[in-house]
Amino acid sequence: MANLTTHFAGIKSPNPFWLASAPPTDKEYNVVRAFKAGWGGVVWKTLGEEGPPVVNVNGPRYGALYGSDRRMVGFNNIELITDRPLQINLQEIKSVKRNWPDRAMIVSLMVPCEEDAWKSILPLVEDTGADGIELNFGCPHGMSERGMGAAVGQVPDYIEMVTRWCKHYTRMPVIVKLTPNITDVRYPARAAKAGGADAVSLINTINSIVGVDLDTMAPSPTVDGKGTHGGYCGPAVKPIALNMVAEIARDHDTAGMLISGIGGIETWRDAAEFLALGATSVQVCTAAMTYGFRIVEDMIEGLNSWMDEKGYGTIEDISGRAVPNVTDWQHLNLNYVTKAVIDQDACIKCGRCHIACEDTSHQAITAMKDGERHFEVINEECVGCNLCVAICPVENCITMEQMIDGVDPRTNKKISTKPLHWTDHPNNPMK
Repeated sequence: MANLTTHFAGIKSPNPFWLASAPPTDKEYNVVRAFKAGWGGVVWKTLGEEGPPVVNVNGPRYGALYGSDRRMVGFNNIELITDRPLQINLQEIKSVKRNWPDRAMIVSLMVPCEEDAWKSILPLVEDTGADGIELNFGCPHGMSERGMGAAVGQVPDYIEMVTRWCKHYTRMPVIVKLTPNITDVRYPARAAKAGGADAVSLINTINSIVGVDLDTMAPSPTVDGKGTHGGYCGPAVKPIALNMVAEIARDHDTAGMLISGIGGIETWRDAAEFLALGATSVQVCTAAMTYGFRIVEDMIEGLNSWMDEKGYGTIEDISGRAVPNVTDWQHLNLNYVTKAVIDQDACIKCGRCHIACEDTSHQAITAMKDGERHFEVINEECVGCNLCVAICPVENCITMEQMIDGVDPRTNKKISTKPLHWTDHPNNPMK
């Protein structure tokens, strides 16, 4: 049996599955339920400084984007940081950590970008026995308008400055949560490292308006006839998150930086992909809010089984294994040639592949043969773009097969593959 124990910036947890800072981690009741279900750790919902309470909207806080089967693929929220008193949160954090000493307890923090504000709150959190802190430099709405959250995360100098303060005033490991609302995520990651951060976590939510109510002409969610941009998350953001994690993992200036991966994780396979691209732990929110805490059971079982099957003994055996295979476009092998192949026994004759290729691609799929509907790839016209595979409703009906030395492996006939290095291409802008 694989060992899922995770050691992240000196923080130990029985598995790499943590709940992200969000409504599911806002109080002791929820966190205890999560730990009973098997979650390896939590990032407690973001705490702010003592003072006037944060006031959240009492109307709708969430919006959703659905697939055709009503499965939620994207989630939007306009909720702020915790609106519960700081002292109550601190008491509950202390209680949970005392009763669940084997679980990772990270506390998310967001206070004004002033040294005294950070200096004041850090010892209060440290007294709870928490294992570490996560600096919320990512929240894109509500708090960013107040000079916090993404307003800090979009300025590398501020990230480095606040991180240095935190490293100076606390013994706890410091994780910096990064915003995706930036052109190049490597710069804030480098700033976090320069400030002494023990790790980064990403991504936070993406600026978004999830939809518009065409009756009221207001963005969703709508609060008394008005709406605002919120933070977008859920399965739809996973590709963005994977890319940003990989960018940091393979950046020379952030080499060795520990990463906690966040963004659209619903299954063990999603988690394994983040681990393969350099993460050492993963954080989940939307999936837990959609399906409940017990999804972690399937995540643990699935990851365990896959690791056993592949011969991976620990999380460290997985972390970063895919990073060497992430490269820049100009380093791709343009002499590698694939062609689409249609399994005629599996084909249901819907014609979607033909229409997509005929209308929008390379006219490489037939529609008729001997007066009957028949869909077959014309090798000489196929450029291997993979569009037909993507839109085919029958799984594995169309596959991509490599052409070795310009020979079709099915017929042993020479075909036109037009191998060309990108530097020789007539449209190469570098020429």
